[in-house]
Amino acid sequence: MELRPLGRSGLWVGRLALGTMTWGRGTDEYEARDILAAFIDAGGTLIDTADVYCDGVSETLLGELVDEFEIRDKVVLATKAVSVSGQERRFNASRVHLLSSLETSLRRLRTDTIDLWQMHAWDPWTPLDETLAAIDSAVSSGKVRYVGVSNYSAWQMTRAATLQEATAGSARLVTTQVEYSLLERGIEREVVPAAQAVGMGILPWSPLGRGVLTGKYRHSMPIDSRGANAETASWVQVYLDERCRRIIDAVATAAEGLGASPTEVSLAWLRDRPGVVAPILGARTANQLVAALASDELELPEEILLALDDVAGPELGYPEAGWAQRR
Repeated sequence: MELRPLGRSGLWVGRLALGTMTWGRGTDEYEARDILAAFIDAGGTLIDTADVYCDGVSETLLGELVDEFEIRDKVVLATKAVSVSGQERRFNASRVHLLSSLETSLRRLRTDTIDLWQMHAWDPWTPLDETLAAIDSAVSSGKVRYVGVSNYSAWQMTRAATLQEATAGSARLVTTQVEYSLLERGIEREVVPAAQAVGMGILPWSPLGRGVLTGKYRHSMPIDSRGANAETASWVQVYLDERCRRIIDAVATAAEGLGASPTEVSLAWLRDRPGVVAPILGARTANQLVAALASDELELPEEILLALDDVAGPELGYPEAGWAQRR
């Protein structure tokens, strides 16, 4: 698998990453073991989790399997803090919460150092300088190597990155993890150019549009899908409108012409978008992961890229585009 720099840093990672959000709920330890083996065999290196995924089970299971496979020195472990489950305050980026969460993640992952520690969401109740000071403390202690953010708007991300750069010895923010796919291109308005301006690489989550870009919802509702599950149906329904159907049909047409799958076409398109380091593949099964990893071999022709851009392009306007941005 081709390697890419993780933002403006000296660390390089595979151009497809592995997500583990379902590990411990929807993906048991046996399936997780097969998934990890397939990912490593394909040359993958970056593995993403979070302290709240499956109430910590995701981190625990990942730590156990990395230890079992004896691959700690071959993978880049990424996790997140800030999100809080089951409490009125959903986000907590205070110093006390962050450093406590870090210790818990280290213990679960069975490691002395987190390779990429990400702030899972913006916390409006904590002063940004307190959050950044906690990040610096984690890096200077040797418990974190690189840091990033997730789900930040362009101004939030840029503000954090600028404050970090202004402080000598501060840990530079190197990545931003955001939802990005052919069905969700909102970040192209301001997050993408902002990330490029401050040297932060983009890690897209849900690169297959919450599973819709696989094409499995085109003609029916699979009984074992998230769309058919009462608890997760609303998560999928947002991408089952007429606009998304047109995009999915275009992807399916392109896939048929290339002798590939809609999954491969969708991931190959996203993988090579400006600023993208590695789409995060959140496969629930090993078969799903293998199908997604096949995209690493696919290069899309220019005419396909233009056609997909035409049907799926986000609406741009003032002030991010138009007369105010002409060059």
